[in-house]
Amino acid sequence: MNTIPPMNAAQTLLEAGAAQAIALECGDERVSYADLRARVRQSAGSWRALGLQPGERVVVLAPDSIDWVVAYLGVIWAGGVAIGVNPRLSAAELGPILQESDVRFVWHEADNQVALESLVATIDPAPVLVASGAPDSFWCRALAQADPIEPLLQDAQAPALWIGTSGTTGVSKGVIHAQRVALQPHAFATGVLGLRPTDRLYASSKLFFAYALGNSLLAGLRAGATVILDRQWPEAERVLAMVRQHHPTIVFCVPTLYSRMLQSGVAQQLGQQNIRQVVSAGEFLPASVRSAWREATGQQIVSGYGTSETLCLMLYSDSDQGWLLPTPGTQLRRDPGADPALPQRIWLRSSTVALGYWNRPQAQADGFQDGWYCPGDMFLLRDGGRLEYAGRNDDMLKISGRWVSTLWVEQALGQAGGPSLQQLACIGVSTDAGLTALALLAVAVPGQQAVAAQRIEAGIEALPPYRRPHWVHWVDALPLTATGKLQRARLLGLHRAALALEAAST
Repeated sequence: MNTIPPMNAAQTLLEAGAAQAIALECGDERVSYADLRARVRQSAGSWRALGLQPGERVVVLAPDSIDWVVAYLGVIWAGGVAIGVNPRLSAAELGPILQESDVRFVWHEADNQVALESLVATIDPAPVLVASGAPDSFWCRALAQADPIEPLLQDAQAPALWIGTSGTTGVSKGVIHAQRVALQPHAFATGVLGLRPTDRLYASSKLFFAYALGNSLLAGLRAGATVILDRQWPEAERVLAMVRQHHPTIVFCVPTLYSRMLQSGVAQQLGQQNIRQVVSAGEFLPASVRSAWREATGQQIVSGYGTSETLCLMLYSDSDQGWLLPTPGTQLRRDPGADPALPQRIWLRSSTVALGYWNRPQAQADGFQDGWYCPGDMFLLRDGGRLEYAGRNDDMLKISGRWVSTLWVEQALGQAGGPSLQQLACIGVSTDAGLTALALLAVAVPGQQAVAAQRIEAGIEALPPYRRPHWVHWVDALPLTATGKLQRARLLGLHRAALALEAAST
């Protein structure tokens, strides 16, 4: 990686697409690669004219759109560092991000101007607000007045973009990705999915989420394919509408959404469309969802493993067992002293692995080393060099002298609950005696509560005693992050609230 000549990530992403090929689609708007390159040059000229200096950070805070991509890539083209942020964050959530990141500009849509003015007034130094959307907006005027510029070439290790971790286990961290991230973001898509320039990629997740940014937008542009964007928030019926309107050949969704599409009947309708590959990532794909999807659509879901720190998928599985192999271009190593019979952490390396975290020295030392990244997840070694995902390191619990993964329990009970179950999560908690026990939090499909309870009870009886949950709480919903992942950091509080409610009713 250190021998890579100076480069610009935005330029690298846009160099492969044929001039007249469609690069992006959003609603009724389409833009060719030639037009996108011209618009990004103009965008970069605007950022430079506004005073953006190399290495300075720009937050892009808006729903997904072609303008979003143009502003985002224009920042990188001009030498800045782009940060996509969830536009649905509250002021209380957004303020600390802007403060900690020392952001120079915030690119946003004009209807958020008043709320953002109040927010940035509390930040020192205050970032400059750049409103977009209306023809007379600050951004549109800047575009009209600026001259297009050539890309600023930088060291391959220089920062190009940041992305926030999903916050499933606590406070989100800023992950710094280098210019080299643009070299091979399409390695998984081309090597496993067979991505070609004629393909059309659609991710239901939004561009502030690493899964969509890396595996759909960056991979699609790098391969010269068409990337489909959507301003609206993903729901089962919305996915169906997008597929019918834009006819993607490769679709990326998260397990929660696949489950909802199965429950709503959308899956069967998607099976009638000409989708060539369906991909799941963002969290673990239950075997029950994988098999139900194949039965409903005739398609095999390719499940992947990646993180904000890797941006793109590093491991994948296309088998019923869910065992994982490294994606093309990914190097993998294990700690030599680890017991191969027990779950263990692994180290990953590729050109898309991040430089590290912003202002998180302890997490940096734990997760990054000489170009390698070690996630907090655990894996079991299987035959043929494959890996079995075993949850996070804090999901491994010692119960009755035996190791138990909460993921194993979730898998078994998810299978037992079948279509009557909407959501399921298992956590380790302490009993009054100070011992470790399991608590199950479950959500039944509306109208299926009695069936779900009966199936879960039978599933628990079938487990070995040390894997059986001590508590089962039926709740209305489980907390999810903005990216649709289970927010595990909040589950203990949900368990305690359920206990308090049960105590009050007795």
